[in-house]
Parts: sequence; structure tokens; C-alpha cells
Amino acid sequence: MSKIGKINISIPEKVKVLLSGNMINIEGPLGKKSLSIDLDLFDLKINDGKDVSIKPKKNNQDTKRLWGMNRSLINNAIIGTSKGYEKILELSGVGYRAALKGNVLNLQLGFSHDINFDIPDGVKIQVEKQIILKISGTDKQLVGTVASEIKSIRPPEPYKGKGIKEQGQYILRKEGKKK
Repeated sequence: MSKIGKINISIPEKVKVLLSGNMINIEGPLGKKSLSIDLDLFDLKINDGKDVSIKPKKNNQDTKRLWGMNRSLINNAIIGTSKGYEKILELSGVGYRAALKGNVLNLQLGFSHDINFDIPDGVKIQVEKQIILKISGTDKQLVGTVASEIKSIRPPEPYKGKGIKEQGQYILRKEGKKK
């Protein structure tokens, strides 16, 4: 039995979940999302628009692997269309700045040139005080991927802690050279 898979997914009031063929259509106040589920492997039940349950038809190794993952994908889509997802990044370093220019994020990170990051569709980025980036969207995977790509441009270094980090992320600091 999958610990995660057997938990029912509760549906908020503003979200509608419809099953049409192998596609689950989820519509909420922040947008729409559709997922494909293999109905040959799983039984999907929507109970009065209040909750969704997913159960495997056969209990073997393949379905055990996919059961919790499919439940998590449905849950993430429901949360994304109702509340959305957000990641906050901080730029720490002398002269490190960020600015929005249309659909492009301009980053000054101590290199000899500015870095222009194209913002993909489905993601909004807000810049506060030139050093705080708020990345938000309805797709959890896309928000995490964009945050990861921005962090990989200048990861935090262990001596001074300069770089791009997530809010609340602890950076393991090292001591410098001793005389």
C-alpha cells in the first residue's frame, strides 16, 4: 500500500474537477490544468465534487510505483489552480541587482556583463527592493524549475555567502585562510 496514494484529495469550493476519457480537467480561480491518467491501471472516483480518490486496479510493483506519484500530481494541480505556488529568492552581494524589462529579467551579479533571463509563460516574477525575487505560478514543477535555473546562474559561495539563494536557505559557511 502506498502511504501517499491512499489519502483522499479534498477539493476546495472554487475548484471544479471533471474526468473526460483519460484526461482530468481541473479548473480554478487561477487557471486551468489538465492531466492524463492511465485508467487501465487506476480507478479514479470524484465524490460529489468534495474529494478525489485514486486506487490501483491491480496491486503489483508497477502500479505501486505510479500510485503515489499520480495522486501527488493531481493534488499539486488542484492546489496550483486554487492557491498557486510561490518561491522567494534573495540576491546577496555587493552590487547584485535584479530588474524587470518587459518579459525579461535583467540580473547584475558581479559578472562583466548583465544576464538576461527570459521568463516562460505561466510564471510571474516580481522584483522587490532590487534584491528579492518572487516567482509565482500555478504549475509547481515550472515554478521550481525557473527558481532552480535562476539560482544556478550564481549559486551561493561558502566564504562570503554571495550569490542567489532561496529565502530561509542555510548556507554552510567556511572559515578563510589563517596566518
